Amino acid sequence: MTGVDIFALIVLLISGLAAIGVIYFLGSWPGRVARGRNHPDAQSIEIGGWATLVFGAVLWPIVLMWAYKTFETPDHRPD
Repeated sequence: MTGVDIFALIVLLISGLAAIGVIYFLGSWPGRVARGRNHPDAQSIEIGGWATLVFGAVLWPIVLMWAYKTFETPDHRPD
């Protein structure tokens, strides 16, 4: 193996690890946001974040918006 081959192998390994890191970050982002905001559907959002990445990431932005959605609860109920 020449120096160029070793350098190419190192670059390939670093790129693969970076890609795995990005996929992990994107898959866990909606779930972390939902848990941090005490969302009532946090577990569903966490599963949705991973499932949409596995199946093409088409609905991933919708799951992320769902995680950021706030729920207003009234302090008291009208009589």
